[in-house]
Amino acid sequence: MPNQHPDFQPKVEIPQVKKVALAFSGGLDSTLAITLLKEYYGAEEVLAVTVNVGLTDREIEDCRSKAELLGVPWELMEATDEFADEWIARAIRANANYEGYPVATSMTRQLIARNVAEWAVAQGCDAICEGSTGKGNDQYRMANVFAIFAPDLEVIVPVREFDFTREQEKQLCEYYNIPYKAGIGDDLTMWCRSIGSGEVDNLQMRIPEDEYVWYQFPESAPDEPQEVTIEFEGGIPVKCDDVTGLANIIQYLNDVAGKHAIGKIDMFEDGMIGLKSREVYEAPAATVILKVHRDLEQLCLTKEQVQNKPNIERLWAYQVYHGAWFHPFTEDCAAFIESSQAVVTGKYTLSLYKGNIDIIGRESDSGLFDPEIRSLATTSFQQPDSGPATKIHALQYKILSKRGLPFLED
Repeated sequence: MPNQHPDFQPKVEIPQVKKVALAFSGGLDSTLAITLLKEYYGAEEVLAVTVNVGLTDREIEDCRSKAELLGVPWELMEATDEFADEWIARAIRANANYEGYPVATSMTRQLIARNVAEWAVAQGCDAICEGSTGKGNDQYRMANVFAIFAPDLEVIVPVREFDFTREQEKQLCEYYNIPYKAGIGDDLTMWCRSIGSGEVDNLQMRIPEDEYVWYQFPESAPDEPQEVTIEFEGGIPVKCDDVTGLANIIQYLNDVAGKHAIGKIDMFEDGMIGLKSREVYEAPAATVILKVHRDLEQLCLTKEQVQNKPNIERLWAYQVYHGAWFHPFTEDCAAFIESSQAVVTGKYTLSLYKGNIDIIGRESDSGLFDPEIRSLATTSFQQPDSGPATKIHALQYKILSKRGLPFLED
């Protein structure tokens, strides 16, 4: 086989295909896949597809130029507004996090996979290719969505099928004269940016400040706080200062909150196959928005909703993280969450300062806080009315006293 490197043989039997749609991010894995598809998989046509879910202009241009350099057609699909207005909006209403970081990459992978799968079918492809590794989560997310929207197409995952290490991939890129980005890899979405997923294996290492796009260390942050006002309607931010539109608000808060040392997450994550990894994220806008949304819910929802909604949120986030956005149970959870959000409306004023988000003002016409009744400074609530209720409530404890409490005995 031409140009076959003697040290890197596939570890499984690989299919031979004709026309392949490649989910193309311009990163090391998907860029190398273009050559591998031609050299090893017999692909006569490789169609590179980039789905924009919040990429920078520079990243989009990098995708275009690499596809041109490697001689393959390139398609750009715009999904930024859909990602914000449909996917992130649901995540906000669900206060979605997985083990401590905002659910993000798991959503983009499934949105990208759906777009690529539908496009591949429309183009008459017989295969789809994506750049996941065999150790990570994305292979499952992409495979699930491909199975729904392109069930008859062959799915090719070269990095997994060759069992490449990152260093071997770099060696092959040099062998084939394929350009790649040096340093720590990343995955940028507007909602949360992953830094070096699966690559940060040194527990003593502090990720340098220049590896972040938005976040600044506290020692680099401004010495004066900045006030920000956010307005919510139906559980979604509709205005932040003078900025409107969810995608615009997120981008604005990423810049503003990141500058004030807000949004860094450095944690251990339990992946889908149960392997722990050190993961570093930056999510300034998500950190601010989710904090305000939770507080606003506590103001506007009933006690029963506040106490039980987190159980459904946890299930929803688990489903999405595990590649089940299009699963019926995920939709069932979302229906419960969505039904609670009509009253989650209000205006908040925040002070951002060196990693802190201080809520300094709250307004809501649908809030359930009533100082005329609750405040100890008012007389509208007749305190003696509580007497009979407390006696009834204490009856069960009188009954318990007859039996005794062994754990209180000497």
